[in-house]
Amino acid sequence: MNTTVIRRAILGIAAGTLAIGGLATAAHAQRDPAYDAARSSGSVGEKMDGYLGIVGSESSELRRLVNDINIKRRAVYAQKAQAANATLEEYALTAGCLAIARTSPGEKYQAPDGTWQTRTSAPPMRDSRCPA
Repeated sequence: MNTTVIRRAILGIAAGTLAIGGLATAAHAQRDPAYDAARSSGSVGEKMDGYLGIVGSESSELRRLVNDINIKRRAVYAQKAQAANATLEEYALTAGCLAIARTSPGEKYQAPDGTWQTRTSAPPMRDSRCPA
């Protein structure tokens, strides 16, 4: 991944265009009690690719919720990637790194090896592709 592209993406995120794990504009607008409950219960977690994933068993309602959030995230990522002259995948990975870094203790996230982990008070495991 091009470090210049990552820096541009981070600068855009840091400037507030995509704050709080790359998702402020999308996630806060999307937060509803079902999303908050799924996140708090560990039914969903942040993935390395910048999208929300289902941890464990899924229901049709949980799948609908995750799909809806991920569609909205993808739209934001596509717009921001174009503005940063990055690919969608590069931008989504950067947003995923930041979203995982901003998880709270007790929340689920995807580790670099693909396993689901529960955030502790320690920093989450980082993918080597994540910006410093």
